[in-house]
Amino acid sequence: MHTTLHHLLRPALLAAALTATLPANAAEVAGVRFDDKTSLAGSELVLNGAALRTRFMLKIYAIGLYLPRAANSPEAITGSSGPKRIQITTLRDLGASEFADALVDGLKRNHSEAELARLQPRIDDFRNTIVALKSTPAGSQIRLEWLPASGTRLSVGNEVRGKDIPGEDFYQALLRIWLGEKPVDTDLKKALLGKG
Repeated sequence: MHTTLHHLLRPALLAAALTATLPANAAEVAGVRFDDKTSLAGSELVLNGAALRTRFMLKIYAIGLYLPRAANSPEAITGSSGPKRIQITTLRDLGASEFADALVDGLKRNHSEAELARLQPRIDDFRNTIVALKSTPAGSQIRLEWLPASGTRLSVGNEVRGKDIPGEDFYQALLRIWLGEKPVDTDLKKALLGKG
């Protein structure tokens, strides 16, 4: 009898042990799951933080930041080498122009006129690529990735859109939309820095 009980319990104990060893830093934001790890350009990335973007009480998108290693300050993030990913899942239908303009506005708030002038041709390319989407329906998965070999890549679903935009300074500029001195949302910034 003791042996039978042991055999019955063994799968349950094994399952409990496996569950206990799973990483606890995967996140769910407004029903959107962000895995604790992902891979990009042959490197493993970890989820640094995830957050919800709201505007006028409306849920706009869920966002996660993936880095080669955890970092809790904007300086540590922009100073780190290797690929990076900003992953956004829209939670409502957004016009592509509206979405693009919101991102460009975030760039403008976190850069001087001289910095913007240097980035402007690349900002224009980026904005035009997003506007060409026409719309970003609820549930769209948008990835903004830094690939050291080629630049900033925009993907919607699993489809690459436009050409990779050269220069790490451009990706760092995008990061400032959420992590800069004037982020779109201070609570969102804290969450992406793993402090939320």
